[in-house]
Amino acid sequence: MRRGRIPGSAGAVRPVRTYGDPVLHAPSRPVGDGDRPTADLVEDLFASMYAARGVGLAACQIGVPLRMFVYDCPDDEDRRHRGHIVNPRLVHTEGVTVRGPEGCLSLPGLEAPTPRADVAVIEGEDVHGNPLRVEGTGFFARCLQHECDHLEGRLYTDRLGGLARWRTLRAVRRASWSQEPPAPARRPADA
Repeated sequence: MRRGRIPGSAGAVRPVRTYGDPVLHAPSRPVGDGDRPTADLVEDLFASMYAARGVGLAACQIGVPLRMFVYDCPDDEDRRHRGHIVNPRLVHTEGVTVRGPEGCLSLPGLEAPTPRADVAVIEGEDVHGNPLRVEGTGFFARCLQHECDHLEGRLYTDRLGGLARWRTLRAVRRASWSQEPPAPARRPADA
């Protein structure tokens, strides 16, 4: 039998913001001593991530523009990684660049082949200010890079080019949840 609390079990599920919401397209601000996130916010992030069936969730995705995120994500060897990090910095990437399918809770139902490094290392702290260093490989490295991008106001669509970007943004404009105007997009010349 499992002992201890399940992350998110005491949290409130908050709606996940979708593509086009200004909070997703602006850098999040660093967490300072005056606005140290509480364990309640971490619980809300976990509850919201689990409710949306995700593997990572940045605070900006629930409308809180602070530099922090949670994750519960396997790596390529199916080892589970679960935690949170405040003021993360992507300090190192290495290995091959893998163009793999990537989705986002802020673009529900969509995914595209997105290039990411196969190894990623981030440093930051927990909600109590204790230093953290998180290393990931494979799918977990992709997750860490994806969530760090959110804190810079970037989405995976910003890493796409050519036809993949055009198709994905066209699907965004057509989606019922989209906050983007349905203006026609020009097909790229390389299509």
